Amino acid sequence: MKITDLRATTVTMPLEAPLRHSNGAHWGRFVRTIVEIETDEGLTGLGEMGGGGQSAEAAIAGLKPYLLGHDPLQFEQLRWKIMNPVGSLYNNRTQLHAAIEFACMDVAGKKLGIRACDFLGGAIREEIPFASYIFYRYRDPDTGLGGETTPDEIVAQARDLAARYGFRSHKLKGGVFAPDHDVEVFRALGAAFPKDGIRLDPNSAWSVEESIRVGKAIEDLNNDYFEDPCWGLEGMRRLRRSVNIPTATNTVVINFEQLAACIRLEAIDVILLDTTFWGGLRQAHKAGQVLETFQMSACVHSSGELGIQLATMLHLGAALPNLNFAADAHYHHLADDVIKGGKMQYVDGGIALPKGPGLGVELDRDKLAEYAELYRELGGYAYDRDPGRPDWYAVMPERNYADPAAGADMPLGVPRRRSN
Repeated sequence: MKITDLRATTVTMPLEAPLRHSNGAHWGRFVRTIVEIETDEGLTGLGEMGGGGQSAEAAIAGLKPYLLGHDPLQFEQLRWKIMNPVGSLYNNRTQLHAAIEFACMDVAGKKLGIRACDFLGGAIREEIPFASYIFYRYRDPDTGLGGETTPDEIVAQARDLAARYGFRSHKLKGGVFAPDHDVEVFRALGAAFPKDGIRLDPNSAWSVEESIRVGKAIEDLNNDYFEDPCWGLEGMRRLRRSVNIPTATNTVVINFEQLAACIRLEAIDVILLDTTFWGGLRQAHKAGQVLETFQMSACVHSSGELGIQLATMLHLGAALPNLNFAADAHYHHLADDVIKGGKMQYVDGGIALPKGPGLGVELDRDKLAEYAELYRELGGYAYDRDPGRPDWYAVMPERNYADPAAGADMPLGVPRRRSN
């Protein structure tokens, strides 16, 4: 079997409401790039990566000479062809490789009649549990949803998500407002869900000292872990010495050099593995095996997935013996998906591993065309800017926090979705 074609299509997927975070905002939509490979046997494999537009599509097209004629079953050859460490000094292809590896595992599974997780040793669970992902949101004038800033409003969002999807673990994306506001909101979540695990992630917005202060203020709650309150291995190591909550990261341990340093320093307890950030499903699983060797826990990270990348997250979660926490997903914030059958369904807070060969999902060509057109209409957006604060930009540690009383409506005139 040989690759005969490679192509990429950028899509825009509307969200229920714009999501705020300490480094900016998702302006009511995600921009993703869908990658497809075709083979000489008439099989098509699917991949996905974050971002998009001409640069992403051109980057995928630029790898075509490396891949025409490649056997999709040769995963290790693929890694060295694209992610050779010397070449990567000048051209970081990690996330490009991830999307293409997804597609190769998809098409290889279709050829052999096996699932992607079977290339990793098989599934030890058929359903992957997920945490709610709770955001401070701007109110979307089209959907009427969002606008949460206060403890009561955030608890109401969490209760709604738990009622709809069955979540029993809850994650707050903090760092938008001053730390004391997050403490107040987080403690309200703890009071509302005393038997559920909760986790706080301010996206590295705080200093080590501020992180220690917040950590001590929430130590008595039923914390899953304290995720990336400050930046860097050294910062997280100092934090870990001072708080009685497991610490976690998805930002400062995303390759094997960083993983080795983290283990030597005993810097962080839980590593969130992202199938894109680590360069593919195989690399993320390999990192999970290293963590298992050192009796460290893994979790599955979310980077704004549509159904194709969600499938890779499910296959990773199915194969990790040390998946000791519910996985992350932005998925419940999506308005739609580009896979056949529509969005995957949560049942009692989990999503079932797809049963079909490869990744187990198929493209809905009409949806792909619809959301590719939406991208052409709306274009991209600046992830690291907040549309409600036009002159603001992120600095770490953050000091210029948003004002919870300044308004929760998305500014008029900011494109979010197609006008009705």
